[in-house]
Amino acid sequence: MDMSEPEITAELIAAHGLKPDEYERIEQIIGRTPSFTELGIFSAMWNEHCSYKSSKKWLRTLHTEGPQVICGPGENAGVVDIGEGPDGRKLALIFKMESHNHPSYIEPHQGAATGVGGILRDVFTMGARPIAAMNALSFGEPGHPKTPHLVRGVVEGIGQYGNSFGVPNIGGEVRFHAAYNGNCLVNAFAAGLAEAERIFYSAASGVGMPVVYLGAKTGRDGVGGATMASAEFDESIEEKRPTVQVGDPFTEKRLLEACLELMASDAVISIQDMGAAGLTCSAVEMGDKGKLGIKLDLNRVPCREEGMTAYEMMLSESQERMLMVLKPEREDEARAIFEKWDLDFAIVGETIAEDRFLILHGNETKADLPLSKLSSEAPEYDRPWVETPPAEPLAPVPGIDPIDALKALISSPNYAHKGWVWEQYDNTVMGDTVRAPGLGAGVVRVHGTDKAIAFTADVTPRYVRANPFEGGKQAVAEAFRNLCAVGARPLATTDNLNFGNPEKPQIMGQLVGAIQGIGEACRALDMPIVSGNVSLYNETDGQPILPTPTIGAVGLLESLDELIAGQPQPGDWALVIGHTQGHLGQSALLAEVFNREDGDAPPVDLEAERRHGEFLRASRELIHAATDLSDGGLALAAFEMAEGAGLGVALDAADTPTLFGEDQARYLVACGFDQAEALMVAAGRAGVPVQTMGRFGGDSVRMGASEAPLAALSALYRSAFARAIGDA
Repeated sequence: MDMSEPEITAELIAAHGLKPDEYERIEQIIGRTPSFTELGIFSAMWNEHCSYKSSKKWLRTLHTEGPQVICGPGENAGVVDIGEGPDGRKLALIFKMESHNHPSYIEPHQGAATGVGGILRDVFTMGARPIAAMNALSFGEPGHPKTPHLVRGVVEGIGQYGNSFGVPNIGGEVRFHAAYNGNCLVNAFAAGLAEAERIFYSAASGVGMPVVYLGAKTGRDGVGGATMASAEFDESIEEKRPTVQVGDPFTEKRLLEACLELMASDAVISIQDMGAAGLTCSAVEMGDKGKLGIKLDLNRVPCREEGMTAYEMMLSESQERMLMVLKPEREDEARAIFEKWDLDFAIVGETIAEDRFLILHGNETKADLPLSKLSSEAPEYDRPWVETPPAEPLAPVPGIDPIDALKALISSPNYAHKGWVWEQYDNTVMGDTVRAPGLGAGVVRVHGTDKAIAFTADVTPRYVRANPFEGGKQAVAEAFRNLCAVGARPLATTDNLNFGNPEKPQIMGQLVGAIQGIGEACRALDMPIVSGNVSLYNETDGQPILPTPTIGAVGLLESLDELIAGQPQPGDWALVIGHTQGHLGQSALLAEVFNREDGDAPPVDLEAERRHGEFLRASRELIHAATDLSDGGLALAAFEMAEGAGLGVALDAADTPTLFGEDQARYLVACGFDQAEALMVAAGRAGVPVQTMGRFGGDSVRMGASEAPLAALSALYRSAFARAIGDA
């Protein structure tokens, strides 16, 4: 071992995010003091971001199987069957969502951009061409000094990377809350298409097979990023700036094309994106899944900076890189493909029979570790947790003029029109976008077929904080409704579980409760979790974010004839499918109008969710337009639907609970008179509650006796977001 490396001290161990007992375990495993490089490798593989050591116990309880699932959690992304393509071959949708929270808070443009790049690589490393992207963003209060800078930087970074790469951004969500003042959330989603028989996995196989480095050169950007992502923030945040990666979307586009071309040649044994912990994590995961060892010679790694150490090379998170195990007889062919695309191609090691992770640099052995102990035997904790106490009963809600309440909602950046965000994203590139952002779930055609895929991302963090179990259920249920509202059959989900410090029992209790709720809902709604990400330690100076378990969901339209994507017509009836009881606890009305976050989350009846969603899809021929009812209840949903069509709307109700209650399992639909009558008859036969609530038409918005011009409300709605972040 190299004796010139730093001495292993208690301070150095702590700086690597390792607890004293974890370090003792390392010494027991290898029977000696680790080298500096070995300490870095263990730190990377055993941190929360890579090992899921606090959440594994609970993630195993999730519903992850079903006839539609080709590959569930454990690979770079999940895979679901979407039926046959035009040539009779089975097609698969590959998708995942993951976080880039800490990097985006430190350096918003590059943090968000490389989050997009990383999730795209997770998809195309499995052999899929990306067809869609989404993002779910959570920021602090608009008036906080950092918030406008973060919003502009994150949105710019997402747009710059995705637009340059050439993938349509077709959905997502944006929220603001004081709990994110010190820790924004950037959750990135990507999906791609592949032939079901041509999916590439990460498990290495065969002894003596060449391990090949592909893509861009390695630099010092991102060194220690995975460890940084597994720690809270404090006043030393600026010191963490060097741990943020720098992305190049044009290199990523070339990497995509080169990888897909190489995959078509049948030369690839296994392939893995270099994401968190870079070369370390990709090599270890490939070896561990294949029950093989890996030997790497770092002298062969293409570097863009002089004098890089073994530690830096192993932990760099430089972007646009892949690691592959290649059929040796195809080396010349593979090299030619990557040279054609002006990308690095270097054989940097080989698979070995022994359970070893052997790292050579210069003329020295920098690490010699039992590979299996780095991944499958990482620490796993059953952390103490306490159940979130039941919410106090909701205090009385004062009366308010419904138009005034609506104005408060649509002038908040939480519920204002988000065109300022998504108009910076290219949502039409590739020419298959059927339904763009801003109208509910996004929809993308499966090129060359009649099929289409619907995408959505949902969670209501206020609900989860008040009641993690019901809040977890609700996130899945809302995703289910968004897919049903465009006529899609919900297929599967990916989760991005964003929470605070799991070493605090109350935070761990939030995580446990939310996972239990998500699991129950995924099982009841037949939407298995096939991939995901856990992001913990989202705290600054001890202040946690709201628990934010984002659910990304996909649904299938067998034909575009099944799509519900119209708008209400003048004279259409407004009908609500589902029971309205007026639940105001934790509602948008309380938060935006009364600055209150009290009461319980709305209860979620999963049987009713499924029945009502299936009824809506079965009744699509009777419906001009549909949307689910969620934040803001009937009033906000009716306004958004009417405003999008340039129509007024008159709602019969005048009371606050009916207009602004957030009862679940509900949809607002617009139908002509005859269709509305037929829908009511069909609902009676199906045992589904449907109620007429008003009419679309005219040039004003009326609720009961309260009325305002549509034009004035629309101007407020469409300008509020930019004004809130000082960009108007």
